[in-house]
This record gives sequence, C-alpha cells and structure tokens, in this order.
Amino acid sequence: MRQVSSMDKTAEPTVLASPLTLAERLARPELLDLTPYQSARRLGGQGDIWINANESPFNNVDTATLDLSKLNRYPECQPPELIKAYSEYSGVSAQKIVASRGADEAIELLIRAFCIPGVDSIACFGPTYGMYAISANTFNVGVKALNLSVEYGLPANYVDEVRGAKLVFICNPNNPTGTVIEKAIIEQAIKALPDALVVIDEAYIEFCPEYSVADLLASYPNLVVLRTLSKAFALAGARCGFMLANVAVVEIIMRVIAPYPVPLPVSEVATQALSSTGVTRMKAQVAELNQQGARLTAAISAYCDQFCGEKLGGVDSRARVLKPNGNYVLAEFDDVAKVAALLQGSGVVARAYKDPRLAKAIRFSFSSKADTDFLVNLFESQPTDYE
Repeated sequence: MRQVSSMDKTAEPTVLASPLTLAERLARPELLDLTPYQSARRLGGQGDIWINANESPFNNVDTATLDLSKLNRYPECQPPELIKAYSEYSGVSAQKIVASRGADEAIELLIRAFCIPGVDSIACFGPTYGMYAISANTFNVGVKALNLSVEYGLPANYVDEVRGAKLVFICNPNNPTGTVIEKAIIEQAIKALPDALVVIDEAYIEFCPEYSVADLLASYPNLVVLRTLSKAFALAGARCGFMLANVAVVEIIMRVIAPYPVPLPVSEVATQALSSTGVTRMKAQVAELNQQGARLTAAISAYCDQFCGEKLGGVDSRARVLKPNGNYVLAEFDDVAKVAALLQGSGVVARAYKDPRLAKAIRFSFSSKADTDFLVNLFESQPTDYE
C-alpha cells in the first residue's frame, strides 16, 4: 500500500467539525435552530427618545404606599386582592381570572397545558406578535402560520386552514400593525372553531375598549382573552398579565402554573394601579397618548405626502400610514432606509422588522408631549425638494 506523506498534495484534507458544547449536546435538537424573540431590549439601540417597545412614558407607582413587610414569605399563587381588583375592573368573575407574569407567560401556559409536543399545533395570523410561534416552537409544537389579508383582516379561508390546531391566536388590536378586527367577525371565528381554544390577545384593548370580547366569555367555552398591565397601565417593568377564561380552562391552567407566579411587590403595584384612582388615571393617560398619537400620525402622513414620486425622480416614497388602535402607529415607506437613518441620526429609537411584509415599515410608539413635539418637528423640518 502506498504511504501518504504529510507533504503529499494528493491526500484529501481533514475537515474538523466544530464540536458541540455539552449544553448543545444535551439540549433538545429543535432548540439549536430556534431564533429567540427579538425584544426591544435585546435589539437595543442608542438614543434619547425610545419609542420602540410600546411602553408608556408615565411612571405612576407610589412606592410610599406599598406594603413590602412580608418579603420574607412566599406570596399567594393568585393574590386574592389582585384578582378581586382585576375582576372589578374587567367585569369578569374572579373564578375566570388567572394572574401571570405578563401575557407572555399566559401564552406559554396555554401551549403547555393543551398541546402535545411533536403532535399538536397552534395557529396564528401574521404579521403579528412573534411570541405565539416562538413559544410553540420552544415546546416542539407545530405552527400553522397564516397571513392576514391585504387589509390585515382574517383571510377568507382561515377556518379550513387552521383546522386541527388546538389554539388559535388572534391579536386584537394587532401588534405591530395597530389594526383591529370587528367584534362580530371575532365572534364568528369563535363559533366556527368550537373544537379549538380561540385566544384573543387584548394587550392594547384599553386604547379601543369597544373591540373587547371579554363579555362573550359566558357564551363561549372555547374563548380565552389575554390582558396585560404593561401598556395602558404603565407597568411594563412589573410583568403582570391576566388570562380570562371559563372555569374549566382555568382549572387546567392551574395544574401547570408555577407555584408563585406573582411576586409580592408586583401584586402590590398592580393592585394599586387597578384601584379606582388608578383606573381613572389610566383612562386620562390613554386619552393623552391618543392625542399625541394623532399628532404623530398626522406628521408622518404629511411627511409622506410631501415626498411624492415627482420630487424623487419617479420613485414613490409615499407611505401607507395605518390607522392606529393601540399606542403605536405603523408606517410603510419606500424610502425606509432614509427614514431609519434620519431617526437614528436624531437619537430616536423606533422599531423596524425583518418580516417580508414589513420590510418597508417602521413602528412608532406614542409617547409624551415633549417626545411628540420633537418627532413632529423632525418630520416637518425635512426639505421638501431635491435639487
């Protein structure tokens, strides 16, 4: 046999595969290719005006009134005062309410409780909030990812396409488009899918309360509603959300929920926010945010109208500015790179997307009057002609 020397150029090179770490070898294989949700904090950024996470600009917590004297003790799994406060606010009986670590935990609880890994699936309609699909993927649960219609409504054939899914998620108002689906159409979907849990994510419902379907819980055993205190109640940092569902669903959820999902300080802060004073303040702040949002939306629309095709040598830069129903507005720009550079150069951190349907879109959260003044002036100060 011919011996191959180390200098023999005809010998095939040895390719050393990158060894997996211990964690990678032990992990479930499907997680190695999973792309985690890119939250606003993970994406980061640099600037003075942060309007990329749909956070409230208000900070309402009165720390002097909080009772934190029992931090040495574990909290109640479902703090009675908190559940009572949310029941009074929402009009839903306490037996149909589960408090969770934001609505995100409620999404995971539903998937863990009702979907068999490797067998079952959920359905959702995009572009929408990414955690429905990511949470399902995390638990090796399939995802029927359907597209919303051109006008961001439910597609005509959705009933047939989602058939077999255990959970059907509908975000209303939808994030990130800010669009809404009429209550009657939501009810039709609930009726049309009696063998699935239809989960309506109402994270932004305080900005358009007339679209809520929470009052339908008594009529439909397959309806679940998700809520949060992160947006209108200005408690994004507290991570407090709620699942509203019929007692049979709640009973299953309580079998899988963590022993202490609501930390004592969170319960105290949330109960304070849900007091009559807190609810009145929330409604006033929602009205203020809607007012600033209307100003911002008008300024973006005016900017887009100025940069018409003729002024850009035949390139149409007019955006489609969607009517906002949450505390944010989504605008689609043909010159999105120019707008992104303008914002970044001015210290404004907004939200862009990789979803193909949103490749030209930027989402702007509503903020304080001072932030809105800056943004309005920024758009209005742009030159209206190119020479």
